[in-house]
Amino acid sequence: MNPTSPTATSDLGVTVLRVSLGIMWIAHALLKLLVFTLPGTAQFFASVGLPGVLAYPVFIAELAGGVALVLGVYARQVSLALVPVIVTAATVHPPNGWVFTNPKGGWEYPVFLAVASVALWLIGDGSLAIRRSDRFVPGA
Repeated sequence: MNPTSPTATSDLGVTVLRVSLGIMWIAHALLKLLVFTLPGTAQFFASVGLPGVLAYPVFIAELAGGVALVLGVYARQVSLALVPVIVTAATVHPPNGWVFTNPKGGWEYPVFLAVASVALWLIGDGSLAIRRSDRFVPGA
């Protein structure tokens, strides 16, 4: 296959999206562990009305999901499975404003992660995936 063909460049573009999205999910998880600490994250969850104990499975889901995306292990399914996690996160941030660097974080970062995750689910795994998913074909 010609490396500059539309299919090859599309697959490469999807791979760039998949790997960068995975890195962002890993960063989001590590923020909970290294900056806020898991007990601190649990306290934050409780302060916004979520069960504090959810901090632990959310951390694991974000970290494992991010690693799976970077490696290309069922990336479509993983990206879709992470959407409810980040949509829930986005629902607690609107009072803080748009920018995630605002005190207590804004809502644009979690919304972007949700949209990018849905986009990856729609377009597929890209190249260099360890375990490929079937492509989603709208209307099929």
